[in-house]
Amino acid sequence: MTKLLLSLHVLAAIVAIGPVTVAASMYPAAVRRGDVPAMRTLHRICRVYALLGVAVPVFGLATASSLGVLGDAWLLTSIALTILAAAVLGLLVLPGQARALSQPADPRRLGMLAGVFNLLWAVVVVLMIVRPGSTTGA
Repeated sequence: MTKLLLSLHVLAAIVAIGPVTVAASMYPAAVRRGDVPAMRTLHRICRVYALLGVAVPVFGLATASSLGVLGDAWLLTSIALTILAAAVLGLLVLPGQARALSQPADPRRLGMLAGVFNLLWAVVVVLMIVRPGSTTGA
């Protein structure tokens, strides 16, 4: 069961978070070009895949529970960073994109916010692979 949960966790991360990171990164360039149709498409991708991304921590927590690592520092740090990434996306990136659709926006700020979101996810991925202090031998 653990292998199935881990597989679903990794697949959800690739399928859901990957498109958000790419679309959020492409959005500022669309703003600079004034390409409203591209902005709408990229914003929709970010919104839809952000909702699908909820599956990532759900499967992650189920996997961690199955492995018995729910109290490990690397996992708790990953959970905190995931919550922070979700907050950046939900409270800053998506509203910033929505505002940019109706009024002039600073593409540098949108790019910076997307970069912070992407960096948080990159750190989570590294923690998932390295697992400092893990006793699983990986």
